[in-house]
Amino acid sequence: MMFGAWGEPDHDMSVKTIHAALDSGINFIDTADVYSQGESEVIVGKALADGRRDDVVLATKVHGQMGGTGDPNSRGTSRRWIVRELENSLRRLKTDYVDLYQVHRLDPHTHHEETLGALTDLQRQGKIRAFGSSTYPAEQIVEAQWTAEKRGLGRFATEQPPYSILVRHVEADVLPTLQRYGMGVLSWGPLASGWLSGGYRKGAPLPQSKRADRLPQRFDITLPGNQLKLDAAERLAQLANEAGMSLIHLSLAFVLQHPAITSAIIGPRTMDHLDSQLGAAEVTLTPEILDRIDEIVPPGVTLAFGDRGYQSPTLTDKLQRRRRV
Repeated sequence: MMFGAWGEPDHDMSVKTIHAALDSGINFIDTADVYSQGESEVIVGKALADGRRDDVVLATKVHGQMGGTGDPNSRGTSRRWIVRELENSLRRLKTDYVDLYQVHRLDPHTHHEETLGALTDLQRQGKIRAFGSSTYPAEQIVEAQWTAEKRGLGRFATEQPPYSILVRHVEADVLPTLQRYGMGVLSWGPLASGWLSGGYRKGAPLPQSKRADRLPQRFDITLPGNQLKLDAAERLAQLANEAGMSLIHLSLAFVLQHPAITSAIIGPRTMDHLDSQLGAAEVTLTPEILDRIDEIVPPGVTLAFGDRGYQSPTLTDKLQRRRRV
């Protein structure tokens, strides 16, 4: 997500960072059509063009609004848009297939049967190897699995939920549900969009970034939930220091140590960001450290509502909460 206009605009530098990640042993690349309106996919395509495509599991996503017109037919998970937008992603990525094609968010206006039907057809055509969901609530994960079974369609093989020390609501129902269905879990935001990078400390100037400008609900320090995040980040930084490791390694190791997690998706914008995160997979947290983390942010708790990644229309659409008069 950080390659392109949303983060690092220099394509050569982004390609260099991707190559460094691959050289370090990373073999999974996750992008999306909506990241910088296709620019991220273009950069990834450039990075994999010189004989590296077969060395990686390549994933992208569909759902978000594409183009600047607001055309309602250029978003969502209808058969029409999925089929059309996959072709656009393949062109930008310079490949004839993707290993994992993901539904970026639940589309409340499209039934699972239509979405899964389109994805199943594309899988049978060889254009995608597998497909998954992202940031689905537990009940929709179950409904999608039920629909696939009852209609004889392919099923979501993976889910990509938000998960970090500061964002733990998925521990209550999403992660156990994914374990029961044997789905791969590719968690996003293990550093809580930078809050667990070590840069957010009390008494210090808050980091400025394009991400903060784009997502003020996650970064506006005047919001109560974000103030709680700052308090927790301070305590976690102290804990990491006592444990003799960086807060970044503590945070990534915490996510990776959950039994449901297959992989934690990192989002480095620069080479320094990448270097600071490599090695976390080799860190094991002791039960004592994990208990201390639970004291700072209890299991199942997400400190800021805006970090949940998905907000049900029953909460955001007034007409779904009130009788029409």
